[in-house]
Amino acid sequence: MENLTPMMQQYMKVKEENKDCILFFRLGDFYEMFFDDAITASRELEIALTKRDCGNNQKCPMCGIPYHVADTYISKLVEKGYKVAICEQLEDPKEAKGIVKRGIIDKVTPGTIINKESTDSSDFNYLMAIYFDDNIVTLAYSDILDGNIHFTKIRYSNYEELEKKIENEMIKVSPSEIIYNENKAFSQDFLSNLAELNNITLTTSENIDTDEHLKIINEKEITSELKDLKSFKAISMLLSYIYNYRSENLTHIKNAYYFEVDKYLNIDSHTIINLEIHKNLSTESKRGSLYSILNKTSTSMGSRLLHSLLERPLMDKKEIINRQEIVNSFYNSRALQNNISNLLKEIYDLERLIGKLSFGRANARDLVSLKISIEKLPEIKRVILENDSKVLKSMVDKLDTLTDIYELLNNSIVEEPPILITEGNIIKVGFDAHLDEVRDNRIKGKKRLIEYEIELKEETGIKNLKVVFNKKLGYFIDVTKSNLKFVPDYFERKQTLTNSERFITPELKEIENMILSSDSEIVNLEYEIFNRIRLEILDCINRIKETSKIISEIDVFNSLAIVAYENKYVRPNLNNIGLIQISGGRHPIVENSIGLENFISNDTTIGLGYNDIQILTGPNMSGKSTYLRQIAIIVIMAQIGSFVPADEANISIVDKIFTRIGASDNLYKGESTFMVEMNEVSNIIKNSTKDSLLILDEVGRGTSTFDGLSIAWAVLEYISKKIKAKTLFATHYHELTELEGKMDNIINLKVKIQENKDGIVFLRKIVEGKSNRSYGIEVAKIAGLPLELTNRAQKILSNIERERENDSEIIEESLFDMSHEEVDSSYEIFIDKIRNVNVNMLTPMQALTKLDEIIKEAKDL
Repeated sequence: MENLTPMMQQYMKVKEENKDCILFFRLGDFYEMFFDDAITASRELEIALTKRDCGNNQKCPMCGIPYHVADTYISKLVEKGYKVAICEQLEDPKEAKGIVKRGIIDKVTPGTIINKESTDSSDFNYLMAIYFDDNIVTLAYSDILDGNIHFTKIRYSNYEELEKKIENEMIKVSPSEIIYNENKAFSQDFLSNLAELNNITLTTSENIDTDEHLKIINEKEITSELKDLKSFKAISMLLSYIYNYRSENLTHIKNAYYFEVDKYLNIDSHTIINLEIHKNLSTESKRGSLYSILNKTSTSMGSRLLHSLLERPLMDKKEIINRQEIVNSFYNSRALQNNISNLLKEIYDLERLIGKLSFGRANARDLVSLKISIEKLPEIKRVILENDSKVLKSMVDKLDTLTDIYELLNNSIVEEPPILITEGNIIKVGFDAHLDEVRDNRIKGKKRLIEYEIELKEETGIKNLKVVFNKKLGYFIDVTKSNLKFVPDYFERKQTLTNSERFITPELKEIENMILSSDSEIVNLEYEIFNRIRLEILDCINRIKETSKIISEIDVFNSLAIVAYENKYVRPNLNNIGLIQISGGRHPIVENSIGLENFISNDTTIGLGYNDIQILTGPNMSGKSTYLRQIAIIVIMAQIGSFVPADEANISIVDKIFTRIGASDNLYKGESTFMVEMNEVSNIIKNSTKDSLLILDEVGRGTSTFDGLSIAWAVLEYISKKIKAKTLFATHYHELTELEGKMDNIINLKVKIQENKDGIVFLRKIVEGKSNRSYGIEVAKIAGLPLELTNRAQKILSNIERERENDSEIIEESLFDMSHEEVDSSYEIFIDKIRNVNVNMLTPMQALTKLDEIIKEAKDL
């Protein structure tokens, strides 16, 4: 350290205090980065890596960017998950004695960035805080631009349940950054794994004193319906992190909203992904998700609200019906839909505008955007009040049209202001008397300047004499060399050029002072007036936020009505008796992809005890997974208050939706596909209730045939006897269809297939009954496998089926017998033998031989 140059010593000291950040170190007109920061930044930003003398004849890696484009480069780094600390010069280098004083003026992280250039404005950018206490875990999150804080307590009975609940919230909220405190009672390795898997930046808040930071909540007068200080610890940590490098008061951060996870439809993380609620499984983008289908909003605020509704569908029937009534009011008037959509398109992002004002980042153009938005509010209110709907009238009766703020902005800010607020030309004439007076002085000065130039020409007889201005010299008199003999003695020479001389006079100095002092005063005055206007608007922040909330709701419910109208959705009836009955149900995402006219709809009746569990058999590619998913999606849509893709629907409100679909490894935990499957099934079994909806696809297929069949059989029995949840169970284990006659609440469904000489045709119709074949070889043919291969597979299959034909009943009876709760020791031994057989390692003939042995032993039991 002592061998470094003084400037590099200063750099290293600042870097030591900001180890987790890439340090932007101001040197003149550039922000420079050194050592590892330089190597990282040059790679990520694709800028040149150079070297700089750092002392003792050593050179260190260096790269830099011009200070005036820093926001763009900072945004790129933060988008990639890095944190950036900005070290600024704190004094004028010309006046510095020795090394220029420098210090951190800002710290930008993924969860606290303001100017996130590459982000869709309809996206949230959440910062999440998780506080681990010895006996409670609290969680809070906020988008710092909209300023709303949401928080909850996480209740749990064991550590595994806690991990699962945190994971669910992370997937729903999808924060860009999480801060958390270390606590010896909890291992936070799972947080690191989840963060890495979901591209979330993780920050440890070391040794945080939440009791001390609770003062921030009191000082800011954070309002919340919950006054539990333990719950506020996550909020205090969140605010402490935000204010760590913020000098602004951030008046828009005022409200904290408490939510109980269990009061909303619980959709776990796997289900959110499997059902493509927010993102398409294939592309990882919004396009092709349920969110994208429902999103016909006209404002960024509405788009974000829709996202939030899908995170937490309702369970209260009255609340859902109230939303339905609002959607229905828009649905019944196509004219109202169009009028509201067109008006809303003129409204800018009120929440983000207020956030920018609060952060001191708003310019005059932002205030013009605010004015244009407010200007549309009375028209929106008038259009809706003309409608007969009581629920709509009730909604807009509360809409504050913010007329006083509109008048303030309309009277003060020019129509087309410059981007910068430090160069003047932003305040209208007539708004401020003192400003107008100073402007008059400038006008008088410029008028006198013109008159003075004419007087000088007449006095000297120099026709081409000019009074000129430039930033370096100010005002001066320019005279060509050929006319120098006519210059009066009182002209004071200021500069000599090749072809002319430049002069100044006492009177010109007076005129210059009159003009330039007015210019400077005007700029300062306009900046002061702008800040007064900004503060006056921030005083009305609660009113603006409430108006923004109502506009968002109007936008979302109008969007749901438009989608329903255009896609022929119907308003579902709701019940609490456990019945889901859908006539002509459709999958909204698939339907949107292939067209309504090409989608084969299906009926569904599930619940009320006699058909709670439905075993669905049929070939791959025949539409089983689409059918399973569409029922879950229809339920979710119904519980956010949306209309649904069906001819008719009567939906029982469910408390949880679980899915077990597809196969994937969990490599970061060292878990195989089958272990992941069993973990998911375990979570479903432990947490589902009789009011839950379970979507289970191919349970047990990740292991050997007998193991998988036994597990699937036992899972169905457990759900049937213990849980009694509404369950759709797709399988290729045809033996499971025998449960229909042995369990009162189980029925069989199958996908209808048409066979002909050329193969099979998928009719994609779900009907009662069971399939006795999986048609795997036919599907292989459709997939394009060589004919020689599929013919050989058909012969092998025929041989296996012929050998098993006479023994199938014995196997099924054995499986059913094994399912009884009381099993004697001989059966236990027999089950163990079956479990230890690895069919996947046997040839077809060895498998047949082993099967024959098992059958013979089963006959003897």
